[in-house]
Amino acid sequence: MSSSSPFVFDWLFEHAECQPHAPAVGTPAGWLSYQQLAERVRRLATAFRAAGMAAQSRVLVALANGPAAVAVSLAIQAVGACAVELDVDWGADHVAAIANQTEAEFAVILGRNALLWSQVRHTWTRLFIVHPSTQPEPPYEAPQREALAWISEDGDMPDVHADKSAVEGILDPDTPALLVYTSGSTGGPRGVIQTHKNISANTRSICQYLELGPQDRVMSILPLYYCYGKSLLQTHLCAGGSIFFDHRFTYPHVVMEAIREQRCTGFAGVPLTFELLKRLVNVTSLDLSTLRYVTQAGGGMQPETIRWAREAFAPARLYVMYGQTEATARLSYLPPECAVEKEGSIGRGIPGVELQIVDQDGVPCADGVRGQVVARGDNVTPGYFRDPEGTSEILKDGWLWTGDLGHRDADGFVFLSGRLKEILKVGGHRVSAVEIEQEICRHLDVQEAAVVGAPDDIEGEIPIAFVVARPGAVVDGPALRKFCRDRLPIYKVPKLVYFVSELPRTGAGKVSKSELREKINLG
Repeated sequence: MSSSSPFVFDWLFEHAECQPHAPAVGTPAGWLSYQQLAERVRRLATAFRAAGMAAQSRVLVALANGPAAVAVSLAIQAVGACAVELDVDWGADHVAAIANQTEAEFAVILGRNALLWSQVRHTWTRLFIVHPSTQPEPPYEAPQREALAWISEDGDMPDVHADKSAVEGILDPDTPALLVYTSGSTGGPRGVIQTHKNISANTRSICQYLELGPQDRVMSILPLYYCYGKSLLQTHLCAGGSIFFDHRFTYPHVVMEAIREQRCTGFAGVPLTFELLKRLVNVTSLDLSTLRYVTQAGGGMQPETIRWAREAFAPARLYVMYGQTEATARLSYLPPECAVEKEGSIGRGIPGVELQIVDQDGVPCADGVRGQVVARGDNVTPGYFRDPEGTSEILKDGWLWTGDLGHRDADGFVFLSGRLKEILKVGGHRVSAVEIEQEICRHLDVQEAAVVGAPDDIEGEIPIAFVVARPGAVVDGPALRKFCRDRLPIYKVPKLVYFVSELPRTGAGKVSKSELREKINLG
């Protein structure tokens, strides 16, 4: 792409000018062209400005994948505001915590979640609701009805006359475009700041090594609040390609068939995606001849599954990738031609990113010596939102300290071998063990809890809880899991709960999680 703009919405507008009728965003319900999407973004931006949204405004967004989610996020960025994208399954307590921390005045939500949001103790200047009808009949369960505005499911506000000036003006590329909440190693979610410059650097690098162009169309089953999912949108808008959102992966064969029907050239997944496909779908029997590339990120995948995916999707090329939300998605990739020789590696740094392996003092390690993976590049976040202490833990002298351990071979390829942080990777989601422990300990019958990850063939890792009940209390595993399910997304709920009389401790008095992992391994 020839545009020098660092803003994703500019890429959309430029493609709308040069290829107005080319498809941009699709779902099983149909497609929007670049022109149609650009028109929606301009109308939404006009409505957002009229509501008072401006530079430095923070806007909570909790939407399912589709044209509305795309148009809303781009319109927020186009008026200079920052989109705070949330998991649509978060409960009222989590939403309220984020709303209060960010001091968000605006939110855009799904109509089906309006009742849940009515339980959020927060005052909104304006609450935009995505609904099948832009004029739902009262009574309608939603907070602050007088502050409501309606957006159609395809991302439009047809009664709004678009004002071009709503998206004009010079923005600073270093201002926040997105605030992405991810699990922190010390407890609850942390807001990762992603600037326009971060997004542009990450996007252009991925476009370069995947060789994306206007002919490319990616099948996306990953949520847009997840930086991997968001990067699929950003890269294909940059390249002038298209993205097809499919929510039907509960039936994996349906999505595989849609790849053929929609003539997709790309498919992206996390380890769980490929484990399910390997077990449930005879991929080699399908006509996937339009596929040019397949990408995998979101955690380490079993070597045998990597080999299966490489063979099952051939001649499409498999890219094994590694990254973090703090890197706006991507840090390294393994070139497909190196997949056999460098099996198990996460590859080398993407264009524009420098990777090193360092010791605890930041001194580079020799080849083959284990240390922490650090990275620097224009895609690295400036830090966590309103969390200087957390920021100082990960950013040192311009380098992002990932918390992942590994070594580099003589050819510069990186191999991971562990983590310093108490972060689990469950089905591609980053999950804080500490956050789960804190939630379990809110139960009145629980005295103490510790959570560790256990290997799982399908999800990569699953959370296991060890719990000490209060003296005389009667509580069982199913009841405790239900307690957690009422407060946490399903992937954070412990898969197993073991009740113990006490937790093992180190000489320093800390819980010995290595002993707990050993108990799991011993069965």
